[in-house]
Amino acid sequence: MTQGTDPSGGPAQPGSLNPYERLGITPDASFDAVQAAKQARLAEVGEEPMARARIEAAYDAVLMDRLKERQQGKVSTAALNASQREAAKPAAAASAAKPSLPSLPNLPALPRPALKLSAPALPTVALAEGRERWFPLAGGAVLLAMLLIAPAGNAELVLAFATVLTVVNLQRRLGRLLPAVGWSVLLLSLGLLLGGLLVSAIDPSLPLGLPLASPQVQSLPALLLLLLGALLIA
Repeated sequence: MTQGTDPSGGPAQPGSLNPYERLGITPDASFDAVQAAKQARLAEVGEEPMARARIEAAYDAVLMDRLKERQQGKVSTAALNASQREAAKPAAAASAAKPSLPSLPNLPALPRPALKLSAPALPTVALAEGRERWFPLAGGAVLLAMLLIAPAGNAELVLAFATVLTVVNLQRRLGRLLPAVGWSVLLLSLGLLLGGLLVSAIDPSLPLGLPLASPQVQSLPALLLLLLGALLIA
């Protein structure tokens, strides 16, 4: 190979190409592009001394041209781009060096509680079986005897024992303490109300020959209602 080649691939005539054309670059090419173009042209001509000398001369001419521009205060586009890249490097390095704060995990959305208001279910009326039957019957009989025989001042104590007996038996049948207490209190209140009406309507001396005081007469309906509730509410 006796001659170099121009960027278009044809034979290069000595003196026919300026340094930029010989290297295949534009005047605003960066320094890295000039270096890469030089190496590419040298690789194209191989070991041809004349061609390599022309490429080296073109490379030196480009460098001298760039040096003259700097001395004259002219800043080429390539130099301006290089300056901008150099200025951007410290900012990028500072951004990379700055530790990034870990992002907080997104909290899962809490489900809104659905309020379901349902009407209270009425109890089922069914006669108790087994222990739930004989326990209130035996306890009610004893309490009834105490109410009729004991002094009138013990009527409140008898109703207290009857209420506890009803709560225990209903808790076994219903399986829940709160409804058992609620129904027992309701039966006690209703019984006392009926007893008050009974006391105001009739003479407390009953035809059985058992003189009863007003507290005993008023407590009798409440005791009976508590006993019936313990046997029937399920």
